[in-house]
Amino acid sequence: MARAEFAEFGLGGARIARIAERANVDKKLIFYYFRNKENLYTEVLLEAYAKIRAAESNLHLTEMDPRDSIRKLTEFTWKYYIDNPEFVTLLNSENLHKARHISALPNIKDLNSPLVAMLAEVLKRGVESGEFRKDIDPVQLYISIAALSYFYLSNNHTLSAIFGRDLLSPAALEERLDHIQGLVLGYVTAT
Repeated sequence: MARAEFAEFGLGGARIARIAERANVDKKLIFYYFRNKENLYTEVLLEAYAKIRAAESNLHLTEMDPRDSIRKLTEFTWKYYIDNPEFVTLLNSENLHKARHISALPNIKDLNSPLVAMLAEVLKRGVESGEFRKDIDPVQLYISIAALSYFYLSNNHTLSAIFGRDLLSPAALEERLDHIQGLVLGYVTAT
């Protein structure tokens, strides 16, 4: 309930009364557990990040061929953003706040460490097999994968208007996934 409220209205526009109504609880109960709206918002962000990281860990990327792992992570990221548009809008909102809430969480870096380690292992195996080029930073690679999906989806309304295309049509979404995978695999592949 709170996630949907913050995704729809942002931190500034979200109302505890609406969250309580959606959850069918007294708003005093929300204040009892979270003390204020900002604490609840921070918990919503933490839950959103924990959810995507848990789903990424379930991909078992280190058990696949390195190229398949990169393709799978790219596809997963793309589809996760499509299937969880609230995640994208929460990211937009927190970026407007310059990551003030998420950076205050003491364990946020630990939450992302397994993903970085998993991606580093995939890259290492790809280098050892001769498939991938050396010296790829797993953090930079993940940021690029996320950015290629995030920008397209978070800006689809303006991009669709500017280019006169329905960028959310099934064909356009499939074309975009193929494009992202081609770019990412082209980058990591040894020449």
